[in-house]
Amino acid sequence: MDTDAALTWVRGIASAVRRDADQLTQLDSAIGDADHGVNMQRGFTAVETALDGADLPTVGAILVKTGTTLVSTVGGAAGPLYGSAFRAAGKQLAGPAATAEQLLAALRAGLEAVQKLGAAQPADKTMIDAYSPGVDAFEKALRGGGDLTDAARAAWTAAEEGMRATIPMIARKGRASYLGPRSQGHQDPGATSTVLIFRALAEAVTR
Repeated sequence: MDTDAALTWVRGIASAVRRDADQLTQLDSAIGDADHGVNMQRGFTAVETALDGADLPTVGAILVKTGTTLVSTVGGAAGPLYGSAFRAAGKQLAGPAATAEQLLAALRAGLEAVQKLGAAQPADKTMIDAYSPGVDAFEKALRGGGDLTDAARAAWTAAEEGMRATIPMIARKGRASYLGPRSQGHQDPGATSTVLIFRALAEAVTR
C-alpha cells in the first residue's frame, strides 16, 4: 500500500460514512444515543479537510493524521476509539509504502489500542466483534499465500459476518450494556461502521 492507496482508503471511508450515516444513526437510536452516524460523518468530513493539501509523505503519517483528527472532532466514544485505532496503526508504518505484512501489524496494533481503551472483548457487542475477526481473516489469507487484495477482501467478509453476529448478543460494554437483554435483536452500530472501514480498504487496494 502506497500513500495514494492510503488516501483512497480514508476517503473511501468518508464516502461510505456519508452514504450510510442515516443507517448508523438508526442502529444507534435503538441501543445507544442516536448520534453515531452524525458523529462519524462529522469526523470523517474533518479528516478529508485535514488531508487535503497536507504534507504526509508516508502511509503512517496519513493514518496518524486521520486518527488525531477523529479524536478531536468525533463526539461520544467513537472518536477516542477510532482515533486511537488509526493512530496506533499509523505509528507502525514508517515508510512511504507498507507491505501486506506491515499493514497486518498495523491493523493488529489498532485493534489492541481499541481493546486497551474500551476494555471490550469479542462477544461484548461492540466494534471489536467486527474488527477482531477482520484482522484474523486478513492474517489467515496472508498465511495461506494470498496477497494484499486477497487479505483485504477476506477481512471485509469476516468483519461483515462479525457485524451480523452482534444481532443476538446481549451488550456487555458501552451505552447498549445499560439495556441488558433488551439490546438483543439489534445490530451494533460500532461493528457496522467498522465494516465500512474494512470494505473501503478492500476497495482501495483492489483498484
